[in-house]
Amino acid sequence: MYLEKRPPWVRALQIGLGAIIIALSIWVLLSPADAFVLIVRLLAIILLFVGIERVISGIFLAGKHRFYSIGLGILILILAGIAIAYPTEAAKLIIIFVGIALLIIGASRIIEGLSRRHRGFSRGFHVGVGILAIAIGIAIVVLPSFGQALAGFIIAIGLLVIGIQMVITGIRSHRVST
Repeated sequence: MYLEKRPPWVRALQIGLGAIIIALSIWVLLSPADAFVLIVRLLAIILLFVGIERVISGIFLAGKHRFYSIGLGILILILAGIAIAYPTEAAKLIIIFVGIALLIIGASRIIEGLSRRHRGFSRGFHVGVGILAIAIGIAIVVLPSFGQALAGFIIAIGLLVIGIQMVITGIRSHRVST
């Protein structure tokens, strides 16, 4: 195995970007609901470009596919425009959908746990996970800001771990294997 010295600028880049990610994760931890709304706004902007691409692609397609592509593109543009104009409401709607999904998942876990296929620990685990999913789902549906904060908090923890990993890699990577 041949070891090659990594250029100093790569290490500095890893440490610098890791530090930026750590700072952003701390900001998200301090205001997780606002961070989630920002993410929804960014996703809406990305969807705007997807809608434009669908419309342009549809113009050059032949047959019925042309109208499907253009129609889908227009629908995406409308939804993206609404989400850009009203990001807080779009975030709440997304969170409510997540809450409803958790209610359904929780109910299915409880039903599966109570079925005759599961016994002992497996049965209790399924029922416990189902109850937890239903409790979180109810909390999210009743109080969407809780769901926004929870989503933002999970994103912040992920960013924090990634940032720390990047900084440590930048500090410790004197040599890399090729």
